[in-house]
Amino acid sequence: MTFTMRQDRALIRANGRSDRYVLLQLTAPHARVESPRAPVNVAFVVDRSGSMSGQKIQLARHAVEQAIARLREDDRFAVVVYDDQIDVVVESTGASPEARKNALQRLAKVDARGSTNLAEGWLRGCEQVGLHQTDRNVNRVLLLTDGLANVGITDRHELERHSAELRARGVSTTTFGVGADFDEALLQAISDAGGGHFYYVETAQQIPDHITSEVGETLEVVASDVAIAIHAPDVLVEPLSALSHHRAGEATFVQLGDLVSEQALDIVLKLNFPYGQIGDRVEASVRLVDREGVLGSAVQTLAWQYADTRSNDAQPRDRAVDRAVAALYAARARQEAVALNRTGRYEAARARIEAVARRIRRYAGDDRQLRAIIHELEAEVPVYARVMEESLRKRTYFAASAVAHSRDVQGRARRST
Repeated sequence: MTFTMRQDRALIRANGRSDRYVLLQLTAPHARVESPRAPVNVAFVVDRSGSMSGQKIQLARHAVEQAIARLREDDRFAVVVYDDQIDVVVESTGASPEARKNALQRLAKVDARGSTNLAEGWLRGCEQVGLHQTDRNVNRVLLLTDGLANVGITDRHELERHSAELRARGVSTTTFGVGADFDEALLQAISDAGGGHFYYVETAQQIPDHITSEVGETLEVVASDVAIAIHAPDVLVEPLSALSHHRAGEATFVQLGDLVSEQALDIVLKLNFPYGQIGDRVEASVRLVDREGVLGSAVQTLAWQYADTRSNDAQPRDRAVDRAVAALYAARARQEAVALNRTGRYEAARARIEAVARRIRRYAGDDRQLRAIIHELEAEVPVYARVMEESLRKRTYFAASAVAHSRDVQGRARRST
């Protein structure tokens, strides 16, 4: 594996608070054939509300069938379907040939009906995983829906809280939104809090590809519950990337979740420094931690020095860090502009995009990649300033989500080349 760090600038202001950025680049180790993978304990939770009728439910069933076929006998799986009623089609069971055959027979009888009690269906799937959870397993729930949660718990923040609590207990959640009628902000919030991934499934035909891809990643986990630990007293640390984090004493922990074989991640941290004396140094130590200690615990150190305003203004910049920072701010602005556009606040959506373009322009100079980001944002302004088709909103939001989570355009893990 590789783990490197680079900072945008090395000087900080003595007479004011300074924001500085650090780009962490991580490549997970390769999964070795001679090292057996951790068993998988997974629940498939599938929306069977009326809007899933026809091809959607057929392809969802097919996707679950394909995913189950990839499991080994020491893996476990459960299948839950929901509308306004919840049915556990297959209780958590070892993935023996007989269990897989039984699951296929039961799945064939599942059809669409009713409304959408997303929360209870999802939590029932989490329960199935939790009943057989071990520290050795990869414990995950895969939740697929094409609609809005309109029965049971529907509040986004409450569902996000449940997801975070389940993650703390070792159960992660990945979400799949199908078509144009689901709530992408809700599904991303659940997956972010739950340590999983969010996928936009634009057409029903893509359902099997996305689900089997996520299951494939689950089968290639090489390090579980990975976090970046940053020890920097008196410095406020937060990820600019879309990652959960918390403070414990003088350290900040940024949660990366499970890493798969040769996964490549670019993570940007924002550090806010207090006032200081010219010439004084501030250090931050950084290390990776994971559940089994696979990644080791070597500590790397970064340092900054307090300087006067003139020296700060004249110091060189690391353009690789600037580009990563600009891409993440642009992604965040696009998601915010989509939300504003949906509520008819077109001028506010326009202003949000224009503001981040101006911000990037202040430090872009003649850097071609930074100027390209600015040009793209400015070209998009008219799109947000009028009614957007819902499918365009979904595509835009999901593309920004992929950037924010350091994943590819389809939402999959980026791999080293």
